[in-house]
Amino acid sequence: MGKIALVTGANQGLGLALVRGLASALGSDDVIYLAVRDLANGQAAIESLGSTSAQLRLERVDVTDENTISNLADMLRDRHNGIDIVASNAAARITKDHSQADQVRAFVETNNHGSRRLLDALMPLLQPGARYAIIASSFGRLSNLPSHLQPLFDTERLALDDIETSMDAYVAAMENGTAAQEGWPDWINIPSKIGQVATARIAARLIRETGPDDVLINAVCPGLIDTAASRPWFDDMSNAQTPDQAARAVIDFLMSPKIPDAAHGELIRFGNVLPWNE
Repeated sequence: MGKIALVTGANQGLGLALVRGLASALGSDDVIYLAVRDLANGQAAIESLGSTSAQLRLERVDVTDENTISNLADMLRDRHNGIDIVASNAAARITKDHSQADQVRAFVETNNHGSRRLLDALMPLLQPGARYAIIASSFGRLSNLPSHLQPLFDTERLALDDIETSMDAYVAAMENGTAAQEGWPDWINIPSKIGQVATARIAARLIRETGPDDVLINAVCPGLIDTAASRPWFDDMSNAQTPDQAARAVIDFLMSPKIPDAAHGELIRFGNVLPWNE
């Protein structure tokens, strides 16, 4: 039986590049599901890929919609009895056209609560040797928060629900205008990425306590990517990668036969661990 893979946010940017790379790395018995909100866009993405080694299939998934995630999990269980590779890549954008306070709720709902919904549904389906990557960034390190806020993301003692509560508290602070006073960073991408990495760290801890010890759940930083979403926020894009370049290191993780025990649950960039507290 071949491997079963899933990429969310799969019809453009890094998501489509991940599908392209996985489709080359996997074989004819393997299946890659492109999880997309709009099936027409997903079909156009598949057509843009042309002939691939692996089988490509579409699945409508909106990570803000619990029903679509439940349907996805049911399908994977019934059709394949589980899943081997997950790239949790679906993400909302923020723009400079609107205040961050106006955008923070939808951003966190997708990037944080959506990541958690998908994780809850798919963790029980992870097969031995499975690889699960939450696409994050180097901004997602605890050291990017002031010390008095760091206990809100203490991954050694907190549960997954606690991270959701911390993110909701951050959203409330942004919307009522107290975030700066409370010490939150100016850019909403930073708390959001910290929440994503914290979720990956706790999930990895849980899977090592209860599941096969060869399952890896990690946050993965692909590095700076030249996309329409990132260009407005960075003055210098000269070192930015194309989506296909950025996908390579993520695929290396997803296809890795083994990583050191010390790297379980950590934020990984280009194969190296980015320390949580540094």
